Amino acid sequence: MTPPPISALAYSPDAASGAAPAPLAVRQLRLTDFRNYRQLRLDCGAEPVVLVGANGAGKTNLLEAISFLSPGRGLRRARLDEVSRRSRGEEAATGVWAVAATLDTPEGRLAVGTGLDPSRGEGSLPRRVVRIDGRPAASQTALGTHVAAVWLTPQLDRLFLDGAGERRRFLDRLVTALHPEHAGDVAAYENALRQRARLLSEGNRDPHWFVALEDTMARHGVALAAARADTVQRLDAAARLGVGPFPRAALGMAGEVDAWIAAMPALDAEDRLRAALAANRLRDAEAGTTSCGPHRSDLAVRHLDLDLPAAEGSTGQQKALLVSIALAHARLVALSRGRPPLLLLDEIAAHLDAERRAALFDEIVALGAQSWMTGTDAGLFAPLAGRAQLLRVADGSIVAH
Repeated sequence: MTPPPISALAYSPDAASGAAPAPLAVRQLRLTDFRNYRQLRLDCGAEPVVLVGANGAGKTNLLEAISFLSPGRGLRRARLDEVSRRSRGEEAATGVWAVAATLDTPEGRLAVGTGLDPSRGEGSLPRRVVRIDGRPAASQTALGTHVAAVWLTPQLDRLFLDGAGERRRFLDRLVTALHPEHAGDVAAYENALRQRARLLSEGNRDPHWFVALEDTMARHGVALAAARADTVQRLDAAARLGVGPFPRAALGMAGEVDAWIAAMPALDAEDRLRAALAANRLRDAEAGTTSCGPHRSDLAVRHLDLDLPAAEGSTGQQKALLVSIALAHARLVALSRGRPPLLLLDEIAAHLDAERRAALFDEIVALGAQSWMTGTDAGLFAPLAGRAQLLRVADGSIVAH
């Protein structure tokens, strides 16, 4: 017999589960032409959600859809046109995609929608639109006011080994969960950085353009560096405590602008960055890169229990350290914003031993966080029996497990 669709099960938004709702939870998720989903409606409770199924079934696609409820490019950092559903055997996307959700928040029920702008003309660049409670938002950064989401994926297992850019992107997601305006500062800074680099590559020497762009970079660059510094300082204190069997971590910022932020008022740091950018124009033009700014900072992480830089630990030790930092951050967000973030944990259980899996699940439940976890083996999630919703994903559909 075919199992009933999820929307017909007791985990619907109006069902009485007997448990208090999570402070931030997706209660209904609707997808249109997103990855391998033509149409999907998923109603669920505020409890953690476990998605099990074969590789390629669409589990990570669901996590990616939820990640688009927060500012940024989602957990795969895909181009907007890459997300549209493709029919089997076809290279071209089938059309415009959309992700909509009904959320429980501390302020009440909230409707959020995002996707490609269907009004764009042929040949124009894809543009993402956002609606909050039916009203258009000025930009996707408005999502950060309502939704904080943090994710761990198998690709992040190399976070401490890969380049500084990956660590900055990871950190900026953590910062945005505590400082919603951070996403706007990052976007403004990176846009000005690209425009300045283009002018330099074209040989443009008009000082008026450079003064305007470098002023934007100084203001937003120092603001984002200050938000990073605040988050890292608070996260360092939380991560040093550790979480159960997960290791303790020490975190710090490494970079020229970060040193300025620590040593002088923000306005003085802005002036110093403006001056450095102006002085380095010729050198930056020759080198093809901007030599000074928060885009060159790095997140330094140390495994306290082993007294080692994180990059020198084993693969398992690095994974455990990453989970420890994510859990410490979730605690910090819960204390700061009154609600834990949505946790999107892709293939998380397969890389942890039984003790750490149980500790992770217990911590998620204790936090009251709605965590979306994926895996191919339902048995690994056995400790969550009775405390989570276990759903099976297959061929773009979802049924109760």
